[in-house]
Amino acid sequence: MTMRCSWLRLPLLSLSLTSLIAASGVLWGNTTAQAQIPGYCQSSKEAAIQKEEALKKSVGGDQAAKQRYQVMVKRSSDQLRACRAQSWPQTQAIWLRLYECDLKPGVLDSLMDRLVNRGYNRVNIEVFYSGQVLLPTSENPTLWPSIVRKPEYAQRDLLAEAMQKARERGLQPYAWTFSLNYGYEYGNRPDRQGALARNGSGKPSSTLISSADPNIDITGDTDKVFVDPYSPQARQDFRLMLDAIAKRKPNGILFDYIRYPRQTGGASVASKTSDLWIFGRASQNVFLSRATNSKGQAVLKHYMAQGALSASTLAAFDQRYSSDGAAMWQGRRVPTHTTLPSAASRIVRLNHDLWLLSVAHAYQGVVDFLTAAANPVQQQGIKAGAVFFPGANRRVGRGFDSRMQPWDQFPTNIEWTPMAYAVCGNSTDCIAKQVQQVLATAPSGTQVSPAIAGAWGGFSHNRPSLEAQMQAIRQVAPQVKTVSHFDFSWQDPAFSNARRSCRVDYGA
Repeated sequence: MTMRCSWLRLPLLSLSLTSLIAASGVLWGNTTAQAQIPGYCQSSKEAAIQKEEALKKSVGGDQAAKQRYQVMVKRSSDQLRACRAQSWPQTQAIWLRLYECDLKPGVLDSLMDRLVNRGYNRVNIEVFYSGQVLLPTSENPTLWPSIVRKPEYAQRDLLAEAMQKARERGLQPYAWTFSLNYGYEYGNRPDRQGALARNGSGKPSSTLISSADPNIDITGDTDKVFVDPYSPQARQDFRLMLDAIAKRKPNGILFDYIRYPRQTGGASVASKTSDLWIFGRASQNVFLSRATNSKGQAVLKHYMAQGALSASTLAAFDQRYSSDGAAMWQGRRVPTHTTLPSAASRIVRLNHDLWLLSVAHAYQGVVDFLTAAANPVQQQGIKAGAVFFPGANRRVGRGFDSRMQPWDQFPTNIEWTPMAYAVCGNSTDCIAKQVQQVLATAPSGTQVSPAIAGAWGGFSHNRPSLEAQMQAIRQVAPQVKTVSHFDFSWQDPAFSNARRSCRVDYGA
């Protein structure tokens, strides 16, 4: 989610609880959304402030306030459940990044309260991003460092605690994880170089890391350390992390970055085989194994090395493998000839077929990786889903979008989450069209749950208000049952930055 991972750099604020309560825009959300938005199961601003005040006193040791606060939390949970049961959409989700100082007394409580106040009944918690994982250092069996590193929190499990706080308030906690993007530190490990995705120049994706500000990038991936989806090592490493996350029993796991790097300029279109990230050792081995006769394997091997075949090379293969007839590989169908036509008459079609095979191979790696990740999760009774760009599987002229994300081939027994992030000024037409495109493509029975970006109450981040986008989606797709919003930091930037910098203090 390129735009989603561009966490905007905002001024760090030192916020006391008094200032939080006084600034209703901070407590309640975006400064343009000072009041409750009717029709979306949101709490009143007054109720939100009363709950926050009771939380502060309870953290300070006031037992009577603690009892009042627990009653308020239960009441909010019951009201939310009843409202969402009779409102569209039935599930309204929010994307959320946690920080280690969310473990300070009262912060997780306040955070989850704010989500409920806005009418959310599902939270997608980011558990793996930029080469970090939301697992405690003491129980982290993976290759990636923990997001929680402060010694005083070493024995705490932020993910498990956040999930518990969420469930207490009627929020379904989902784990949201980067997938084929493994992070910079992984890409620098000498023992994992063979697991990295490589292009036709033999360069790993780690060589393409942007030198731009890593916090602001809406055109390409700032962290381009992507792995070869065919790599057994990469799959094993990811599975180890997923197993640890699944032990915490989230309601679901959402797989993001199920694709190759997003590049910019001319590189945003893959127009030749060397542009594809299929030159890792594992990917090449699988590619060659697709041959179904000796001539096919020789042709595939030459094509991988040179990017094309000449008529003279094909003629030489015809002579060397005369008993094979045509070069064959999985899925290829050619006319049966007693005598093959000349190499010169076949070479253009052969190179075209090899190019399409290379594209299909790149696509298949993504689908296979997702399937291998989702199946064990579902076997444990945990739902699975995939996050994708609606335009990432398209043809562009004679080439293909560099992300090579074949979402139309994703398993249909998982949740499809298209990021409907199109920008068309104040209009919502382009956003609704993206949702319609996915629904028209999805096989019957597929759960399509769009993700939209913005803020409540007005135009923000170059996008119409969330409620305007929601109304547009409901009009064209009333069958949609879940809509998610990217992301909490856009709605409450001051509180989010204060959490990140450990400046929210409830005085405990």
